[in-house]
Amino acid sequence: MTILVFITLLLLVLYAALIAFYHWNWKALAIQDEIPSNFTPALKISVLIPARNEAFTIRACLESYLKQSYPFELRECIVIDDHSEDNTAAIVREYANQGIKLIRLADKLPGLPLNSYKKKALETGIAEASGELILTTDADCILPPDWILQHVFYQQKTGACFISGPVKIRRGTSWLTHFQALDFISLQGITGASISKGFHAMSNGANLSYLKAAFLDVNGFEGIDQLASGDDMLLHQKIAARFPGKSAYLKSKKAIVETTAMPDITSFLQQRIRWASKARTYQESQLKWVLLLVYLLNLLLLILLISGFFMQKLWWIALPAILIKTLIEWPFMIRVGAFFGYSRLVTFFPFYQPLHIIYTVAAGTFGQFGTYQWKGRQVR
Repeated sequence: MTILVFITLLLLVLYAALIAFYHWNWKALAIQDEIPSNFTPALKISVLIPARNEAFTIRACLESYLKQSYPFELRECIVIDDHSEDNTAAIVREYANQGIKLIRLADKLPGLPLNSYKKKALETGIAEASGELILTTDADCILPPDWILQHVFYQQKTGACFISGPVKIRRGTSWLTHFQALDFISLQGITGASISKGFHAMSNGANLSYLKAAFLDVNGFEGIDQLASGDDMLLHQKIAARFPGKSAYLKSKKAIVETTAMPDITSFLQQRIRWASKARTYQESQLKWVLLLVYLLNLLLLILLISGFFMQKLWWIALPAILIKTLIEWPFMIRVGAFFGYSRLVTFFPFYQPLHIIYTVAAGTFGQFGTYQWKGRQVR
């Protein structure tokens, strides 16, 4: 048990250094909000929205797209319906005369089942896209009015091949929604910090842009289509490896995409297990080591906490260690929360620490074994 305690404390020191690194680089990453008045948009873009059974959310998403400030003649929107069993496709057709195109994946694929329908949906949409820059989002998202303009300006300014944009979960009233919102912005802070220093690639498909030429140059999703997840991070890693130094994080409050929280614990865990399932396929060793450090630290803290029921003196190790972990993360969360407008929510962050430890271990463990349910499908 002494060895277990020693390893836990050692991991805690390494974790403190890691969070300090993320905190410093998030702080150093400049915010882009104002675009020069003399900037004239000239880049043709294509917005891709893969959708499956999104009848309750896709109308709001499309309405937010139609309110974009980017010139109408320089943009197109393609919704790829992934075998929806509700009236998602019918709703999209209502917008046909407003420049929104519908592609039914069922019309493009043979009857054979796939494990990665979302990647196939995006691949199909990109094949028919006329834009030089591809922007992707999800059908349950709300886009801010300057979303496209912010991406285009930043791409023209930096010359980036791949841009990861900010995403936050819409704040609700339940404790589960609050927990998801806090967990999500922590990942966003890590994403921005890591990309800005070229430490490792991270991204979320709810807010991405990349050059179509770069996508084609790396042969799209070829080689990474064995998992249902990974249309964002695995593609990002491919493009980052092919075009070093050409990835960027768009730290702009005017580019924050809002998405919905999972409605219950089961769907939340299924989502996080889906995300964790791609970890073993990551090509970047830095990211693998980071994930291993985070997983092992949380696992050992959980073991110490549970062991305390049988050997109560271990609680004198576990509880202070959890408190230290919380204090390590809190300043970082305060800074990230301020950017996303969640400063008040961050005050509740310490109370969610035990739940965060449990879910991290659960998602990390089950993500590497077995199958899971997603969008009504059993996938791996």
